[in-house]
Amino acid sequence: MRWAVLLAGGSGTRFWPLSTPETPKQLLPLSGAGSTAEESIERLAGLVPRERVIVVAGASLATRLRSLLNLPAENFLIEPRPASTGPALIWATWEARRRDPDAEVLSLHADWVVGDAAAFRRTADHALAAARTHDRLVTVGVVPSRPETGYGYIVPGAPLDQGVRTVARFSEKPDAATALDLMAAGALWNSGLFAWTAERLLAEASRHTPEVSAALPALEAGDVADFFLGVTPISIDVGLLERSGAVAVVSGAFAWDDVGTWQALARVRPKDPNGNVVVGPAVVLDSHDCIVWSERDPIVVSGVQDLVVVQANGRILIMPTERAAAMKQLLDALPPAVRDIE
Repeated sequence: MRWAVLLAGGSGTRFWPLSTPETPKQLLPLSGAGSTAEESIERLAGLVPRERVIVVAGASLATRLRSLLNLPAENFLIEPRPASTGPALIWATWEARRRDPDAEVLSLHADWVVGDAAAFRRTADHALAAARTHDRLVTVGVVPSRPETGYGYIVPGAPLDQGVRTVARFSEKPDAATALDLMAAGALWNSGLFAWTAERLLAEASRHTPEVSAALPALEAGDVADFFLGVTPISIDVGLLERSGAVAVVSGAFAWDDVGTWQALARVRPKDPNGNVVVGPAVVLDSHDCIVWSERDPIVVSGVQDLVVVQANGRILIMPTERAAAMKQLLDALPPAVRDIE
């Protein structure tokens, strides 16, 4: 009965100039030799059979993903247009139920880095069991390791079972002071790892997500294009989990990172004794806490600290690590001839 839905869309901006629309973040070897998409599939081994893993992506990535992930062709769902995670997950869950009326679904993203695959599987197994036992939409909250302002938080409520609680409230991307208060109150990072039965997800979406529910008849009729024409883009968190009263949370006992910026590589890649992350042909001398990535040409970095230095796709990027989170603003300011990589 178990299925997994892997969300593998993405525009390829966070790791410019290494990432491009044709090779976005989830196709990059951010934490090791393989891409994060490949690692995501491997992490499911023993939990969900490969033939029951559904991948949702846009048309521009479909061919690459098919060759990379070695899954059945019918398990790739190609979105007619980007519409955020709400429509994507509702469509994929509907498809799982069409193939298996008793489907239980685990939803995950293709661009995460997870430090302990076995602990991930144990937690996912617990979440799937809780979704079935309590007939709820289950979100996995990760115990925070820092007051991260780029993540959403979950405040657990009353206990339902051992390790399963209701959700008191969600808090989306708080400031640093609020994040510290949330951590002190026992709040968890909202990882985006979800579990539900297909029946419950579709019932809750029909009740609480008007941005999508009006288009569900088109989906029931098998008209995916019309379904996407009729939906309003909305995330599954905002469109459903924050509205439904049938939500629970389990705590994730594994290292998790969504690797949102170049700076995040310092958390998921080995560092030298001076705190530098070096990938590719580069020499780093008398420098501290730098991220250096060379796709091809040798780079020499000397006597600096807290810099991101990247050579890829005919571009060179140099920026303070503290500015890595402002990549979108940087790209918006660049001339198209520099920004756009063919």
